[in-house]
Amino acid sequence: MEDNNIGGASSSHEESGTIKEQDRLLPIANVGRIMKQILPTNAKISKEAKETMQECVSEFISFVTSEASEKCRKERRKTVNGDDICWALGTLGFDDYSLPLKRYLNRYREIEGEKLANNNQDRVISEETEPTNQAEASTSGRFVGNRSTRNL
Repeated sequence: MEDNNIGGASSSHEESGTIKEQDRLLPIANVGRIMKQILPTNAKISKEAKETMQECVSEFISFVTSEASEKCRKERRKTVNGDDICWALGTLGFDDYSLPLKRYLNRYREIEGEKLANNNQDRVISEETEPTNQAEASTSGRFVGNRSTRNL
């Protein structure tokens, strides 16, 4: 098999066509950090426990994502979204996770929508208060020529 990688970057597939373990698993440091959040501060986590959890959560994510991806393929869509993940969780029998995740996703979208609306409102206000010509800008004390007067 010919290697067409540019710049020596490693391919995400080995020569046999299988996915490398490092590309299949979540980073173990992230898994350990999440595990520590729920444990008492003086608790220790063995390397074996982290590796076992790493395998489990990576397999779980692949399982759910595969189901969501299959739904998208049948619907002739290329992008898996949050609703697809929630649907897959429910379909696979993880209703205890599906419903709270759906509520979280809806709340996240509300907050992002509010942020977008606020940013657009700020942009409109900024455009309304910007000087319209160079003479107006220089008399406002905000700009002189092409340089800002803030640091002068």
